[in-house]
Amino acid sequence: MSDSLRVVVADDQQVVREGLVALLGLIDGVEVAGAAANGAEAVELVAVGNVDVVLMDLRMPVLDGIQATARITADFPDVAVLVLTTYADDASIANALRAGARGYLTKDAGRTEIGAALRSTAAGQSTFDPEVSKRLIAGLSPQPADRDTDGLTAREIEVLRLIAQGLSNSEIAEQLFISEATVKTHINNTFAKIGARHRAEAVRYAYRKGIASDP
Repeated sequence: MSDSLRVVVADDQQVVREGLVALLGLIDGVEVAGAAANGAEAVELVAVGNVDVVLMDLRMPVLDGIQATARITADFPDVAVLVLTTYADDASIANALRAGARGYLTKDAGRTEIGAALRSTAAGQSTFDPEVSKRLIAGLSPQPADRDTDGLTAREIEVLRLIAQGLSNSEIAEQLFISEATVKTHINNTFAKIGARHRAEAVRYAYRKGIASDP
């Protein structure tokens, strides 16, 4: 990854797309790699350019944001997708995360929040709008907790619970009084056991298994 995050903006509304491009230009360490009017154009831009994150709308013509996210995460797993949309209903959130999105913000988000979310998702962490987090907890985990945790150790479960709370590696290390390198080892082992590619998938697993719960 280059020093600057290279970001593709995907939104079918020209005024919104141009506004986002202008906004991203004001964020230090962020470079706009291209702007797409639909999901198909976003996939093409990712294919031809050195891209770190796609800022993805959901409702677009030709290829919608869900389908585009699925293609990008399957074909370009090093590229993070951060959803930025008007819609925060359960179905939209669930479909985006299942497609592989690492974060989900609504268009109420400001420049600072978007900048932080871009950096977080590029680093492999998950970022959710507060309202989305509530819906994620309530809407994506309605079934009773399944305590079959795929052979996770007690420490790995503890680390996974803290990931679900949104803590960074350094914050987990501080809370558990272990080194950051040890945290990374636990995370790598955990992801391998549960089949997670990134933190968003690990968070969904934690709620599904009852490891994390709504505070």
